[in-house]
Amino acid sequence: MKKTVIVFTIIFVCILLVVSVSLVQNNENLLNIKKENEQYEQYKDKKVFGTEVASIMNKAMNENLKNEVEQDEKGFFIPNEINSIKVEIKLLNEDELKIYQMETIQKVGTTGFVKNFNLILFQCTNIEYHEQTKRVSKIVFEQIEE
Repeated sequence: MKKTVIVFTIIFVCILLVVSVSLVQNNENLLNIKKENEQYEQYKDKKVFGTEVASIMNKAMNENLKNEVEQDEKGFFIPNEINSIKVEIKLLNEDELKIYQMETIQKVGTTGFVKNFNLILFQCTNIEYHEQTKRVSKIVFEQIEE
């Protein structure tokens, strides 16, 4: 009888430890995701200059490379369901907005973008999230006429 109680107690303690460690790891993961998202969420509905948009594009490109997000033959990152991030920039072009992906601007040259749009205002108009991980998946900046 004593052996049975000891065995059940040991099993119970082991299960309790496994559940506790899992909860701690899950909370830590959620805090990391929240911290990552805040880097982009701080811009929601805010006006920023082109230099800041260029910095955000570079940050997103670096995150995609760090997370080993696959690229197609043209060098565009292929969205995944976990940790990819896209930045879209809507530029005014003869009274209409034209959408550019961060990869397109990077290919032409971020330096040129900064040179031409450093004092132009942009507004973050949309942020989307991955369904599965709740990480930011897309952020959209739109040029503002001032």
